[in-house]
Amino acid sequence: MSAAGSISEKRRTVAAANGKTPVAFQRALLRWYDAHRRDLPWRKTRDPYRIWLSEIMLQQTRVAAVLEHYRIFLERFSDINALASASEPDVLAAWSGLGYYRRARMMRRCARQIVEEHGSEFPQSSESLLKLPGIGRYTAAAMASIAFGETVAVVDGNVERVLQRLIGGTLTTRQVWEHAQAFLDRSRPGDFNQAMMELGATVCVPREPRCLACPARKWCVTRGVEAQRAKPVVRQREKEIWCVLHWREGNGNGGGSGKVRFVQRPRKAALMAGMWELPLSSAPPRMLRTAIAWRKFRHSITVTNYTVHVLRGEQTGNLSLPDNRFAAKGKWIGLDGIQQLPITGLTRKILKASGMI
Repeated sequence: MSAAGSISEKRRTVAAANGKTPVAFQRALLRWYDAHRRDLPWRKTRDPYRIWLSEIMLQQTRVAAVLEHYRIFLERFSDINALASASEPDVLAAWSGLGYYRRARMMRRCARQIVEEHGSEFPQSSESLLKLPGIGRYTAAAMASIAFGETVAVVDGNVERVLQRLIGGTLTTRQVWEHAQAFLDRSRPGDFNQAMMELGATVCVPREPRCLACPARKWCVTRGVEAQRAKPVVRQREKEIWCVLHWREGNGNGGGSGKVRFVQRPRKAALMAGMWELPLSSAPPRMLRTAIAWRKFRHSITVTNYTVHVLRGEQTGNLSLPDNRFAAKGKWIGLDGIQQLPITGLTRKILKASGMI
């Protein structure tokens, strides 16, 4: 074995052999977390409902995008009973703009089950939480450790990256979870889990990690060089679509100054089922005298990047879009009623740019 290999092996032994973790590492990480953690609303509570909401919202979504939605959602559904009794359209309306709407539907389903089968109280162990709809291993562990103090580790993309660099080598998924559990501070499991995630999100980042600012650098084998593993290349597709923002003057539903025409996606659609949106077409619409080219937007959904051409104008007749299959189901909605409507993220983006919401 080379000298370098011997050093690495010794570091692995110090860091995680036999499931033991240096107490100094745990203390250093928690001291750093206490001093540098971001001021996020879900870190100021042990309420399992609020922690659950934050964890579901943060799946595949940036913190900056979640903050305002988190506040609005809690204003409308302050606890598990309020969410369980809400209609699906109301929940989707509050979720509008976050994307991945299946999360919202599963949250409502989960809330109803908690109310009906658990007396409105969340189960307190990760094993029991796993039995609820929409809660996977990571979410169950995060909730159980943060809200209830269970000594169970969490692994998300940030934690995995920290551990891959800290331990060195290429770890399997099973090994990552094992090391996460071995490193866990048993006196503050929730804070330690959040500290590991915070470290990966703000310091041990994918590119150009801030190693000099890292509280774990003393124990790190790779010093920022992540083990290279083959990852599938996701090819982004490029598409053009056309959208018509049509309004008409007059009283809205409840006294608004105008109405906008929306169409509803089929309830069995594979993507954003049942959501409302501005009429879209994959081909240029037949020109309308009262509609003018307004502006272009860039919008991404999963692996597709869209260039969206928006026409804007006042029109009371049917929209003239070549392949708009939902035009017959269109509905004029007052400006004051839009916020209560479950609209797609693209529609919200366009309406915000127009000043209508």
